[in-house]
Amino acid sequence: MADLLREIPVFLFYFKIGHIRNDMAKYIFVTGGVTSSLGKGIIAASLAKLLQARGFTVTIQKLDPYINVDPGTLNPYEHGECYVTNDGAETDLDLGHYERFLGIPTSQANNVTTGRIYQTVINKEREGAYLGKTVQVIPHITDEIKRRITLLGQDNKFDIIITEIGGTVGDIESLPYIESIRQMQWEMGRENCVVVHLTLIPYLKAAKELKTKPTQHSVKLMNENGLAPDIIVCRTEEPINGDIKRKIALFCNVTTDAVIEAADADTIYDVPLLMMRENLDVIVLDKLKMNLRHEPDLKQWKEFLNKLKNPTKTVNIGLVGKYVELQDAYKSILEAFVHAGAMNECKVKVHNVHSEYLTPENVKSSLSGLDGILVAPGFGNRGIEGKIEAIKYAREHKIPFFGICLGMQCCVIEFARNVLKLEAANSTEMDIHTPYPVIDLMENQKNIIQMGGTMRLGAYDCEIENNTLAFKVYEKNFISERHRHRWEFNNSFIEQFEKAGMKFSGKNPNSGLVEIIELTHHPFFIGAQFHPELKSTVENPHPLFKYFVKAALENKN
Repeated sequence: MADLLREIPVFLFYFKIGHIRNDMAKYIFVTGGVTSSLGKGIIAASLAKLLQARGFTVTIQKLDPYINVDPGTLNPYEHGECYVTNDGAETDLDLGHYERFLGIPTSQANNVTTGRIYQTVINKEREGAYLGKTVQVIPHITDEIKRRITLLGQDNKFDIIITEIGGTVGDIESLPYIESIRQMQWEMGRENCVVVHLTLIPYLKAAKELKTKPTQHSVKLMNENGLAPDIIVCRTEEPINGDIKRKIALFCNVTTDAVIEAADADTIYDVPLLMMRENLDVIVLDKLKMNLRHEPDLKQWKEFLNKLKNPTKTVNIGLVGKYVELQDAYKSILEAFVHAGAMNECKVKVHNVHSEYLTPENVKSSLSGLDGILVAPGFGNRGIEGKIEAIKYAREHKIPFFGICLGMQCCVIEFARNVLKLEAANSTEMDIHTPYPVIDLMENQKNIIQMGGTMRLGAYDCEIENNTLAFKVYEKNFISERHRHRWEFNNSFIEQFEKAGMKFSGKNPNSGLVEIIELTHHPFFIGAQFHPELKSTVENPHPLFKYFVKAALENKN
């Protein structure tokens, strides 16, 4: 009798968990092994797309093991672009893939770093929330990780939540995340928490063999930490035959059908179809004990791929920036060109132009032959004069031009210097003593010094004037776009600029801050204070990129 009574609390615990799971989200965890940069984000986004196409509501989140609180203060050379969400969160660039694939916005809850986890726990400890107990990785850090993971699933908004774990299994900084997943599987049951492990099957040319040993070691490391994969996705340059799949299954303790081939693809947008061919979504749903509902509806996705792979035209766009050595620094811009190119049934060839090395002497040779010029966003003084030279060249030679954020601000500086003849005009970000601060901080910003707290972050409204290029592009008067900057156009100069031919076609309806500038005597010249690339998706290319590519095509012809 005593033994039976001891078992009752355990029975009630599992009954409660099982009961809760009937009407809450299920979880898929995507981990990585062997090496970084295998494409966990693309696999996660592709799986999410397939599940979404079957009628499930899905979202994806990224857990990053670095101690920075967010990517907002990270150098682009360190971590690529900082992706900004509607609610103003500065997040990992993988959230861009999630939005581009799924076509739904993410938020602060979709990206968590170790720094944010520890910051929360330490703040609670300082407030006395732990009642003087010793604060430890287990259970306090792991409890906070689990709380963050399940945050998106608490309002029954999603059927499935996919969580990508940054880094690779075996990294010291990843251990608390692996332990948290282990705990969640124990608490919720493996039918509610599935682990997809992405690994590498290298091909040794000398031996002409695919090698499974790195995958075996990666799974062994995971097993040593109490976690086992349910599905293994194998990145490979060569096809994986049945023998290799059976070998991986045998040594890694998964079923043979749960060993998935992920061959190198021509484009990341091929990956959902490749994963569908491998039945990844079917296997995941089976392990989650969920019905298939119906076949994935990917008609629009396939139409996009057909246009992407069968362009009828080519256009050459110059991307002028100071981080061009690292393509991830402009990831969303490059993907927006892919979307806009497919919409225009043309291939967009992006030519990187390093603004730091652009001078009045070489600007013509560097930019001639381009059908359009985009000046990219950025921070700091380096490379600014090269951007201004590129803008002057585009303005004077009537080349379609598009400036984003700092690129738009450089348009203002160039116009002030060379058209208004305010030769020392500048932004106070670059020259605090400029006599003509055409770009300046707002008064309520000037005393704020905390990094990572830049003033305009996230979605802000913009009102567009009729009979302008911006209205032609958007075909409506009110839009919302995402921002990430502190400096603004100085409205005290508006009258001078408008008399000389610069039009301020978009403004924030509440503050009057300038959002869009354009030139009236130019075939296509537009600058946006916001970041339109952050809202471009496969199925809804951003109109500014779509029209810019169209203008570049017309210029070429």
